[in-house]
Amino acid sequence: MRADLIIVHAEQLLTMAPSGDAPSAGSPASIPFAGMDQGRIGLIEGGAIACLDGTIVAIGPTEDIMARVQEDPDITTIDARGKIVTPGLVDAHTHLVFGGTREREFELRARGATYAEIMAAGGGIHSTVRATREASRTELFELAHARVQTMLELGTTTVEAKSGYGLDLDTEVKQLEVLMELSRRHPVDIVPTFMGAHAVPRDQDPETFVTWLVGDAIPKIAIRGLARFCDVFCEKGVFTPEQTERILKAAQANGLGAKLHADELCDTGGAALAAKLGAVSADHLHHANPEGLAAMAQAGTVAVLLPGTAVFLGMTEHAPARKMVELGVPVAVATDFNPGSCFSESLPLMMSLAVTQLKLTPQEAWVAVTRNAAHAVGRGHRVGSLEVGKQADLVLWNAPDYRMVPYRMGINLVDTVVKLGRIVHRRGAQPEALRI
Repeated sequence: MRADLIIVHAEQLLTMAPSGDAPSAGSPASIPFAGMDQGRIGLIEGGAIACLDGTIVAIGPTEDIMARVQEDPDITTIDARGKIVTPGLVDAHTHLVFGGTREREFELRARGATYAEIMAAGGGIHSTVRATREASRTELFELAHARVQTMLELGTTTVEAKSGYGLDLDTEVKQLEVLMELSRRHPVDIVPTFMGAHAVPRDQDPETFVTWLVGDAIPKIAIRGLARFCDVFCEKGVFTPEQTERILKAAQANGLGAKLHADELCDTGGAALAAKLGAVSADHLHHANPEGLAAMAQAGTVAVLLPGTAVFLGMTEHAPARKMVELGVPVAVATDFNPGSCFSESLPLMMSLAVTQLKLTPQEAWVAVTRNAAHAVGRGHRVGSLEVGKQADLVLWNAPDYRMVPYRMGINLVDTVVKLGRIVHRRGAQPEALRI
């Protein structure tokens, strides 16, 4: 067997594959894990993985893999003794491209200010919209590049990223074009999502804005190939379920997949709507009702939970993750990286919060940021698990046990990141400077 990269003697190798045994060749399983399988990490002790041309070609015990690989002085061999090896992490919900920051608003909230008071003081989403409209494409690229580099250094190799800080066509296009350029010029894969329905502009009424989204913005975004998905903030005071359905049906008619911000602040029926539309994911879900969650389980819609947002905002209620697992809803966990409600790029930190706040087990949290997160962004056939035929996106962690990563809350244990079979980050190495 030929290989150009081989990782051997991993203390623990987590495949996130259907079985803990070495996966057989052929088409990788193409469904997320749910219910009893939510914690199926596919652990191989003393494991090894061989890669060729950016693709995984073999996985199994080190002795078996070394016996099968042809001797070649050009093979890159990494000894992973004392380390765990996992799939590259997938961040399934971020707002990566924006101008400005909102630390003043952060302080006001700590002092007890309400959202209305913060808005009156010039804060809230419209302050970010203003800053993003004013920022140049180069400025936005450099800001986003720094953020995605931080994500890479924390083990993330695939990121879903939304527009939504323009609320006009020019700025939404600017954000999406920055994401496309970033995906071309940075090792991390970017999955772009159009979220023009993030808020209603102050100078428009909701119905007029929805009509513009459906009839003008979505067709233009789709025909230019700028987005893979369309997302809507379905919430009281933002977009109603009826408006959300109208927007997402228009998106689907134009070839975009559907995603929802759903049931975050109250139960609007967003979970059930996501299932009805066949959405790839419904995100937040703090107040989703059991019937809606059951419908999501039936439809295979992934629940993307964002525990960092609740902690950042000082919320006492979290999404009912255990109920979701019991009902058979596939659960993913993401950062919700954004300037207003979770200014953190760290998926390992979100894993810690998933265990301590959402009450997922460490095994369930690992699946939530790998296999299930990949399915939540339409990449489950390529990334999120270590299976023969999938991309060689891997992370080596300075830890002898997989539970150590969420246990060491706030500490970066990443040693090496491999993307498409190429080492793209090693602790202590300086990243290349990229410019637009």
